[in-house]
Amino acid sequence: MRAFEKIRLVYILIFLALFFSLTEKIDANENKQKKEIEETLNHIFKQRAGIMINQNIHELETHYLINQQLSSNAYRNEKNRINYVNEWAKKRAIRLVNANSDIRLVRLNIRENTAIVSLVQSFKLSYDYLNKIVPVQTFGVGTRHFITLKKIDGKWIICKEWYLDPLDENPNKIAETPNGIAPSAKAKSEIYKGKKYNRSQAISYANKYAGAALGAGNNHRYNRKYLDYTGQGGDCTNFSSQVIGDVEAGGLPMTGAWRYIKGAGGSQSWIRTDSFSNYILRSGYGELVSKGDLRHIVTPTKKHPDGAISHIQPGDLIGYIIDNNDVDHFSIVVDFDKYGYPLVNSHTADRYRVPFDLGWDKNTKYVLIHIKD
Repeated sequence: MRAFEKIRLVYILIFLALFFSLTEKIDANENKQKKEIEETLNHIFKQRAGIMINQNIHELETHYLINQQLSSNAYRNEKNRINYVNEWAKKRAIRLVNANSDIRLVRLNIRENTAIVSLVQSFKLSYDYLNKIVPVQTFGVGTRHFITLKKIDGKWIICKEWYLDPLDENPNKIAETPNGIAPSAKAKSEIYKGKKYNRSQAISYANKYAGAALGAGNNHRYNRKYLDYTGQGGDCTNFSSQVIGDVEAGGLPMTGAWRYIKGAGGSQSWIRTDSFSNYILRSGYGELVSKGDLRHIVTPTKKHPDGAISHIQPGDLIGYIIDNNDVDHFSIVVDFDKYGYPLVNSHTADRYRVPFDLGWDKNTKYVLIHIKD
């Protein structure tokens, strides 16, 4: 009996040794694949940033299966994005100087030779002007990516990629300015606290909680006091409401129609673009400065000798209309660059100190709203 127990014990020990050895090998292989994928993605996104400057777009082809539709579509989107930004810069007499990209993996699932990845990219672009000597300026954009990779001949290839890209526009539909250069507003240098609206705090809040955009604060996270409406049509209006209404920000008093209740969320006027626009104007919290396409808001008129765009201040709002007369997006004016270009922050997608018309086309109408102090 003792001999039998000894033999059984030996078998158990052998089994455990084999089991843990196999588990270690599986874990080691998974860790190796995770490391490979992370290194691949870091390389791809840094290369994309570099190509935004040197425009050697053909270098991206090696990361895609050009003969497969979904992969080819992903490649064309990147190509289009790079062309759009460079064409926009050309039409504004802007020179792109440098680009940087950081990524943070959120989820990674590996099954044999296929990997499904979700990640957040923080992208920064630096620029100066061809027609005026100013210090190099920078802005940041944050995007959330969903990528399917497949390992082919020892290399991870992008089979599919989706992300809401604020720069995914047609390079042939960029709006022209009257003089072919960047719009320059005569910015008010003093930002002060009004009787109702604290502009300085509003701007600080907009910079702190601009999300994944490179340059934003709060470790690139939204304010967790509020729900994130990105998956429910977008978080841009929710963020704009926070900027003008949170006690840490602009501090405009909430009302029965325009409010946020912790745990329950925001009212229609708090989170929906058109409802928000109508409420701000009808409540007296804001006033319409101008509405029209790019040429309309930057061209000097009798009413606006320096162009309507010069009548907005940091802490004001810009609405964007794509079709008909419905507002599709909101951003917050946070500053003017050294040339005078109005800069905005927003959510969905995340923007930090981005020139206000970048990512929009010649059909876009701009709604300039001044928040009363």
